[in-house]
Amino acid sequence: MSRRALTLLVAGFLALALAVIGAMLPVPYVVLSPGPTENTIGDVKGKPVITISGRETYPTQGRLSLVTVAYQGGPDNRLDLITALRGWLDPTIAVVPEETLFPKSTSAEQVEEQNVQEMTDSQQSATAAALNALKIPIEKVVTVAQTDKGTPADGKLKPGDEITAVDGSGVGELGSVAASVQRHKPGEPVTFTVRRGDASTEVPVGTVAGKDGKARVGVQMRASYRFPFKVDISVGEVGGPSAGLMFSLGIYDKLTPGALTGGMSIAGTGTIDPAGNVGPIGGIEQKMVGARRAGATVFLTPAGNCAAAVKAAPSGLRLVRVETLDGAIKAIDSLRDRSGEVPSCPAA
Repeated sequence: MSRRALTLLVAGFLALALAVIGAMLPVPYVVLSPGPTENTIGDVKGKPVITISGRETYPTQGRLSLVTVAYQGGPDNRLDLITALRGWLDPTIAVVPEETLFPKSTSAEQVEEQNVQEMTDSQQSATAAALNALKIPIEKVVTVAQTDKGTPADGKLKPGDEITAVDGSGVGELGSVAASVQRHKPGEPVTFTVRRGDASTEVPVGTVAGKDGKARVGVQMRASYRFPFKVDISVGEVGGPSAGLMFSLGIYDKLTPGALTGGMSIAGTGTIDPAGNVGPIGGIEQKMVGARRAGATVFLTPAGNCAAAVKAAPSGLRLVRVETLDGAIKAIDSLRDRSGEVPSCPAA
């Protein structure tokens, strides 16, 4: 073999080796793909997604499915270049920068904790929205979200505690708790009355001076609700706030006679607040694909996602535009009874 041929052979081998090694190197991207769907009026692993105790419920049928996005990659399990390239070639998959899901200032564990908390908050809001739609009275309460490490409240107040009074005076809003604490001078104790489980107890907590010089105890609170009966929602490892609309519809369906869907397979997505307002979400393209694969023929689409949805809707999936829980219920009624117009996402 001539020296020229040998040089070309070695160069080609080195180029191939470098290409293979480069393809196996981790890249800071995340692959988003259609995730599983769960029927909110059905079961997951033999357990109802929605269980209502202390109130009459009604049998139903059809599907009201929440949709999810699965992801691959992340700071602790980075993709290789080949996997990312495959994703770029698949129209049902999105390849996005890692920071889209995992900001540099946030660890993977913190992202997971945030997703879990958002799911918990979403279930509370979804229940409140459904009961408000049914004109069932609910009570607003203040609960402990978490305490700041090393502060007087750390170890004394616990996440989930419902704060019913401060120094014997009842509270109903977040601001009233803070105002009651700040009436004290830093260093003076404050007595919280909390409902913990089924018991009510008084918890004395010291105070320290905050950055503004006012008394603080180091507790982070959130507005929550007490319902006149128990609503449990169980969907396994699904996180985030985007299933709120479908939870609300599932609760509404179980609390009203007849089948809301009339037997149809309906999927959808959207955040929801206690007033029933539906907000946009991420991953709409992958969620629609997952819904269609699961047999859905109707997809409830937040108005804010319509522009992206119409560009990527799979064949056979009808997009229904929703802005509120009430609007979603009316749209489903019209589809079921084949009466009246149903709002749709406008063509792009």
